[in-house]
Amino acid sequence: MLVGLARSLTIALGAFGLGLVIGVAGALGKLSGGAVMRQALDLYTTIVRSVPELVLILIVYFAGADLINGILTALGQAKIDFNGAIAGIVVLGVVQGAYSTEVIRGAILSVPRGQIEAAQAYGMSSWLTLRRITLPAMLPFALPGLSNLWLIAMKDTALLAVLGFGELTQATRQAAGTTKAYFTFFFAAGCMYLLATMISNLLSRRLEARASRGMAHV
Repeated sequence: MLVGLARSLTIALGAFGLGLVIGVAGALGKLSGGAVMRQALDLYTTIVRSVPELVLILIVYFAGADLINGILTALGQAKIDFNGAIAGIVVLGVVQGAYSTEVIRGAILSVPRGQIEAAQAYGMSSWLTLRRITLPAMLPFALPGLSNLWLIAMKDTALLAVLGFGELTQATRQAAGTTKAYFTFFFAAGCMYLLATMISNLLSRRLEARASRGMAHV
């Protein structure tokens, strides 16, 4: 079960990181991209937020694998077997990316426009303004939502049990099925998830306090 917990946290970290990258790119695309890009991103976020995550996981995992192997076959290459951890990170990362896009977009819109205009008045390029002004200023607004997404990422790793990947839920189910001590093992798994959540909440509160230094609190 400890090995399963380590796998769950590894996948959650990878998926959260991938989702964050997708979220930043998606938010910038929605705010400053062309009409086609904005419509494509709207479609992406709408679909992901509308379809149950388990269904999305199955679609992305199986359809994605078939698509890639189909392309490889057409190119005369051998099919590949997808590593469970990498597949889990990609699948959950795509789901996380849609939610991160909206969280980060809202946080960027919360940055006072005057700060960005002041940076432009000093001659900062768009990239420099984004790196030095926009992203640091939007962080206090984004962290609460991103903290919730991290907790969701941890819990969503349990859905990967349907793919047969040995994360915490799958390991617990196997142990409980072998010993018939269902309550003991699933209670222990619940305690592990709870402990990971409590530690995550503690760290996120510290990050939020650090990012909000100097800001007025109402």
